[in-house]
Amino acid sequence: MKMTGEYELPAARQAVWEALNDADVLKDCIPGCELFERDGENGFKATAVAKIGPVKAKFNGSVQLSDLDPPNGYRISGEGQGGVAGFAKGGADVRLADAEGGGTRLTYDVDAQIGGKIAQLGQRLVNGAAKKMADQFFENFRKKLSPDEA
Repeated sequence: MKMTGEYELPAARQAVWEALNDADVLKDCIPGCELFERDGENGFKATAVAKIGPVKAKFNGSVQLSDLDPPNGYRISGEGQGGVAGFAKGGADVRLADAEGGGTRLTYDVDAQIGGKIAQLGQRLVNGAAKKMADQFFENFRKKLSPDEA
């Protein structure tokens, strides 16, 4: 599965970079996230509940950051096991740039693989669910970065 996206965020690039590296911010933004904590200098442990069509599962996994280029971007890689529901693994290149008129433009390019029951649901359903989760994450992330967020 491949997915790309672009979002305009209402904060300076350095503030966006710091938020993208803050486990508490990420935990609050990831849909269904129950645990997201630092595990080493550039790693995290995560637990999240995801529902894709009729399949709902709790995924336990790990996330690693690499190719760090502060405050311009990084590569994020991870894998999670969802028991009988299956597994997901993959990575994304995340890039930050100054947006016209202020703020930051974030772009991402994801390449992921899935297996198990979730892979049997069909590519369109899985892609739609992944896009919806990405949109939810970035909407939550935008709210966290918004100057009027209390």
